[in-house]
Amino acid sequence: MKIIQFIFVLMFWMATSVFFPIQAQERKELNSGLGFGFQVSQFQDDFGFGLNMTSPHVFQGHGAFRLKANQAYYEHLLDGEYVWSGYQNFSLGFVGFGGRIGEGLRLYGEGGIIGIIPSERFSTEKLRLSTYGTFGFEFFTTPAFNYFIELGVVTSRARADKIAGNPFYSNGFVASVGFRINLEK
Repeated sequence: MKIIQFIFVLMFWMATSVFFPIQAQERKELNSGLGFGFQVSQFQDDFGFGLNMTSPHVFQGHGAFRLKANQAYYEHLLDGEYVWSGYQNFSLGFVGFGGRIGEGLRLYGEGGIIGIIPSERFSTEKLRLSTYGTFGFEFFTTPAFNYFIELGVVTSRARADKIAGNPFYSNGFVASVGFRINLEK
């Protein structure tokens, strides 16, 4: 599995070198004001979707704060049938921008705290606070608009204690894709 991940990253790096070559001309500055977006996510095995808001950039454009809110669904057995039980999560994190590759690609890392509000259908907890971390790629089509993909981890160790076996939910691998619109600063 790690070899496949390494090959995927290597192929992605090589593809971006070909399609977004570094040029000796002046780059267009990306918008660095308030940002808004939408994402579709997977938290462990749980499907989710949500909204995100990014603060105006700080530290001379090298960072920002990001707030996210998601509606997620945990699939489990209830009275002999599989059901999706909705729950919410929200996060507040700091984003560090790692640099740009050519005109259209920017790399970043993000980490912070996440709050999970589980459903009473599968958990007795009211709120689970934890941490998360991701790294991401933003593909800019204009200085104001980008598509993104981010991969990372949530360390919640949240358990569905009303389900036989107390399985984990919203814990482990996280993947999100979406778009953002950034206003001028």
